[in-house]
Amino acid sequence: MIPYYYLILLISLSAGLAYVNQRFIKLPFVIGLFFLSVVLSLVVIITKNFYAEPFLQIRDLVVKSDISSSVLNIFLGFLLFAGALHTNWFALKNHLKNISVLAVGGVLFSTVFIAFVFHYVALLLGLDIPMLYCFIFGALISPTDPIAVLSILKEAKVPEKVEITIVGESLFNDGIGVVLFIALTEMIGVNAVGFDAGHFAWLFVQEAVGGVIFGLIIGYILHYLLSTIDHYETEVLLTLAFVMLGYFISSTLHISGALAMVIMGLMVGNFRKGQAMSDRTEEYVAKFWELVDVILNALLFILIALVLVVIDFDIKYLILGVLSVLILIFSRFLAVSVPRRLFPRILDIRKDEAKVIIWGGLRGGLSLALVLSLPDNETRDILLVVTYIAVVFSILIQGITIGRFSKRVLREK
Repeated sequence: MIPYYYLILLISLSAGLAYVNQRFIKLPFVIGLFFLSVVLSLVVIITKNFYAEPFLQIRDLVVKSDISSSVLNIFLGFLLFAGALHTNWFALKNHLKNISVLAVGGVLFSTVFIAFVFHYVALLLGLDIPMLYCFIFGALISPTDPIAVLSILKEAKVPEKVEITIVGESLFNDGIGVVLFIALTEMIGVNAVGFDAGHFAWLFVQEAVGGVIFGLIIGYILHYLLSTIDHYETEVLLTLAFVMLGYFISSTLHISGALAMVIMGLMVGNFRKGQAMSDRTEEYVAKFWELVDVILNALLFILIALVLVVIDFDIKYLILGVLSVLILIFSRFLAVSVPRRLFPRILDIRKDEAKVIIWGGLRGGLSLALVLSLPDNETRDILLVVTYIAVVFSILIQGITIGRFSKRVLREK
């Protein structure tokens, strides 16, 4: 089956599930689509016991489609640019200290904490996961996901300060998390069971600093080009070209395309926007990237549903996934509560606001995209199952309850 037919299948499934959600279930888009993709996964897995041939055909399709190598290289740049484009930088500036502590310190702490606890919990279950892969899991699961956060918080109607803090954190910590993830995965081929701190530090600096600088450069170039014309079709096309080309060049230069896309998106969406785009162009650009975000989210969730059919589930994987949810919640609690108590002038949030920020740390498509990009082996299958369970809990439990939780907690003040 050629790639175009794969795309037909994915778009058709996505459209069908989106229609079912809007027509009958009426959950927020991200939550509803993810819920239905979970149902689809369960249906496909159950059918293998009754209809082996169709199941084997689906399994063969997924194996041959090379999903693991395409998700990170194709989807991520679009998703991060779209999220950053719709973020108000001037609102973020007022809470930049809070965002910086959570986005940088929180991710670094969580990555290390989760890695060690996850490793020893896995050992107790008889699963010997290499320490390097545990750090990789910590890096991919620590960032809160802008893809999930941006859409769900709009529905939840949490207070502006809390929403800006969570959204700003999610935009920047995903860049930090991706940098950590890439630096760690590049070490797999060098030493799959050890950890070279010096090599890792160099890769981290190269990816992070290079990504920010490159994002500023291409963001300014794109801003200049947009300011010289007033033709919304061309300007939409320019943004699309810069995301595709910029992410490709970042990968070639071994710098963080994720951070570059976040910086470029913030610049296009905020830096002298009135000079760069007319009101009409701004509306079309915003709507175009909103649709791109929605479509790619839909495709990503369907891809995850299909990938699960090729994994041989072990009860130990499921138990580890459930325990990992507890590890993530406790890690999030420490990442927010400890700096709030030790450095109250830096992390300026109240106790009740901290509770909402802790519960609002949603994981979503970003973590799934990252784990799919890992080399295909048994460890990757374990991490995929564990990550999937964590995301299911995050979107279907935390995502649905964050609005009511916020109202109840903040009313207690």
